[in-house]
Parts: sequence; structure tokens; C-alpha cells
Amino acid sequence: MEAGQLKASNKQLKKNYQETPRAIGVFLIRNNRNDKVLVASGVDLPGLMNRHRFQLTHGSHFNKQLQADWNELGADHFAFEIVDELTPRAGAEVDPRAEVEFLEKLWLEKLQPFGERGYNEPKLSREERLQRIARKDTK
Repeated sequence: MEAGQLKASNKQLKKNYQETPRAIGVFLIRNNRNDKVLVASGVDLPGLMNRHRFQLTHGSHFNKQLQADWNELGADHFAFEIVDELTPRAGAEVDPRAEVEFLEKLWLEKLQPFGERGYNEPKLSREERLQRIARKDTK
């Protein structure tokens, strides 16, 4: 294949990739040893799952408890599971992030993956976040 053809082919592949809608939804990272889960969501599930796996593999995941269990048990004791996937809706007025956030809240309510049951931290209300900020400012 000539350089010009290769460049055109690469350009077309890139365009196809950019136009392909990303899977959006909610997934779990499940500890198969004790069944604890981390519920997460996003507008690019494959990319987000790869990022979590990369961070865990390299010891840089934000969730210290999950990272500690991953380090102790190894990757073979964890599963990445898509539990809910949305079909992106057309239209400028539709915010896929808001839809995914709502879906994540439903799964958090359903599974209650906090404390002994999971790796998530309970979401704080706006008022609770403001109170924490105020307490930090007075210290």
C-alpha cells in the first residue's frame, strides 16, 4: 500500500472511530472473594473500564480499599461487569451524563455498595458538601 493510500485509510478509520457512539451506562468492579462491588458509570464504558483496570494494575486507583484488596488478592479475583447500558438519544437537549448519573443513583440505591457491602462512599447532598466545606474553613 502506498503512503497516500495508507494515509487516506488511516483518516477514514479515525473518522469511523469518532463517529461510532460509545457505550454509556453503569458497570461494577466485583471482588469475587467477598462479593463487594464498586459501582461506576460513564459515557464511554469501555474506556472507563480500561482506565479503572489500568489504575488498579499500576497501584494508582483513587479507591484505597479497592486498591488494597486488588493488591492482596490479584486481578484474577475481580470481574468487570456492565449492569446497565443506555442507547444514546439524539438531540442537543439530551445530556447523556445526566442520564447516566441518574442511572448510577438507581444502582447505588438498589445495591447499597457501602461499608461492608462495597467500595462506594455514600453521595453527599449539596447541603452536606457545603457543611463540610464550612467546617474545613473554620479549622
